Amino acid sequence: MSTLTAEAAFDAYEAVRHRLPPVRPPTRAPRHCTTLADLAEDFDVFLLDAFGVLNIGETAIPETPERVAALQAAGKRVLVVSNAAGNPHAALMEKYARLGYDFAPEDVITSRKTLLAGLEGRGDLHWGLVATPAAGLRDLEGLHLTYLEEDPAPYEAVDAFLMVGSAAWTEVRQGLLEAALVARPRPVMVGNPDIVAPRETGFSAEPGHFAHRLADGTGIAPAFFGKPFGNIYDLAFARIGPVERSRVLMVGDSLHTDILGAQTAGVASALITGYGFFAGQDVARAVATSGIVPDFMVQRP
Repeated sequence: MSTLTAEAAFDAYEAVRHRLPPVRPPTRAPRHCTTLADLAEDFDVFLLDAFGVLNIGETAIPETPERVAALQAAGKRVLVVSNAAGNPHAALMEKYARLGYDFAPEDVITSRKTLLAGLEGRGDLHWGLVATPAAGLRDLEGLHLTYLEEDPAPYEAVDAFLMVGSAAWTEVRQGLLEAALVARPRPVMVGNPDIVAPRETGFSAEPGHFAHRLADGTGIAPAFFGKPFGNIYDLAFARIGPVERSRVLMVGDSLHTDILGAQTAGVASALITGYGFFAGQDVARAVATSGIVPDFMVQRP
């Protein structure tokens, strides 16, 4: 578990702004709401982040499964748009069902899916994999992969690197990766741009945390797949089909991924303030400091 506090995580995102999409200047102050039910009449499509919106770790946020079901019953399109690269798609579907959510598999758009779309035509490469072996390789079976652990040989041998999960990643492995890239620069593709994720007992360090450190230490610019970058929204809108973007709302708990991502995609944004990244934090100060202004501030999903 990472020792990053919310303040330190916010500062870490601010420090890498040069690698993130530009901010869209606000046209008005955010509107404050209690729950997503207050916005049901304003939007036809709801894009929901997972961590901090649907769940904290392995626990559903109270009343949120019922709220999502009510939106679906009202005829709203509800999709999950999540930087969830560490787990196979089938495992995520099992998790959401266990937590009380009912999503079609095609309506769960993840950074793992986005990464796989970005790998088309590159299947002949030998990839060094930053991932948790316990999560398995479902969805990745067609790739030539070698897990990166303590043996330095694979770091030297592979053609490129994939970063999809960091639960088992260590400082020793990070050092080996950075040294290998300094010795021989190669592509680095990151399936989860998040620096942290909120869990039951604190923040976990995610692949984005290590990818930005790698970029700072080696000068190599990783290719990021997932929020706040537009590639994940391209997949989401391919699934949604023709829709007026003014009727689409992205809901998330992070300014630098969810809200900035919504701006990148040209849709409205709602920041969850009572759960996830900003639970117990000074949200107004964070908005003012970053200049990333959501359209709505929602206390809880």
